[in-house]
Amino acid sequence: MNPMHCIQAEQVAPQAWRNGGGQTRELLAWPDAQNWQLRISRADIAASGPFSAFAGVQRWFAVLSGHGLVLHMPTPDRHTLDDLLLPGHIPVHFDGGLAPGCTLINGPTQDLNLMARGGQACMLAVDTDQPWHSNHTMCGLYTTHSGLWSGGQQTQVLAAHTLLWLQHTPATPMQFRFDETAPDDAHPPLAFWLGYTPETSPCPRS
Repeated sequence: MNPMHCIQAEQVAPQAWRNGGGQTRELLAWPDAQNWQLRISRADIAASGPFSAFAGVQRWFAVLSGHGLVLHMPTPDRHTLDDLLLPGHIPVHFDGGLAPGCTLINGPTQDLNLMARGGQACMLAVDTDQPWHSNHTMCGLYTTHSGLWSGGQQTQVLAAHTLLWLQHTPATPMQFRFDETAPDDAHPPLAFWLGYTPETSPCPRS
């Protein structure tokens, strides 16, 4: 059996930002928190302001709840490209060293972050009608609502706001379906596939 880890966001202590603009819950840091190559976190942005700069890091970012935000992304010609992000939009990928500005549209947002230092990574929205076969050496899933994950002979019931992480990607496709009996609220159910291949790992499967 492929060992898996389930991390519930609400059971992770939040870390307040130094600028007072929000807080972060670090869900996964690989191989460790001090020298991470991969970091997955959930953030609560309470105020508009710039993102922190992470030189040499690739970032993926998706809005989970709230009224959304606008990222003000610097361009090589010193202009700014505005990118509107709402819950349900596909994740945006950018250079962490750019430190884009952020303007909240109408109040706080909750957001999912994946940061990779070297190697190859991905974050993409789950299509519950389609299996996903990751070509990364390790992979996982984050869901805002409860549901059932399956991969080959393995299944796992996930609570809302849980990160499921597999240190070794299954050889068979994976699938996730939301729990249809879960209470319906103002937030649409969202889930994201996550994958990572460190630079020191063998080439991923095709």
